[in-house]
Amino acid sequence: MSRNCDPYDNAVAENFFSCLKCELVHHKHYKTKDEAQADIFAYIETYYNSVRPQAALNWLSPLAYDHLLSVYGRCVA
Repeated sequence: MSRNCDPYDNAVAENFFSCLKCELVHHKHYKTKDEAQADIFAYIETYYNSVRPQAALNWLSPLAYDHLLSVYGRCVA
């Protein structure tokens, strides 16, 4: 449960939406809501969740981190 006036409570979500806006949304003009939803879904599934380096993973992409985790069998970041 979130608490009022906690500046760190929404930091992860705010960071994600900031990246989404800077890397995708501000560069395009969508004609329909469905077009925007499809493009945002593709961004999340094909880039953000797989290719984009993440600070929490020691600046590795999630795919690279999963590979290291499968090879070494433990947390590597």
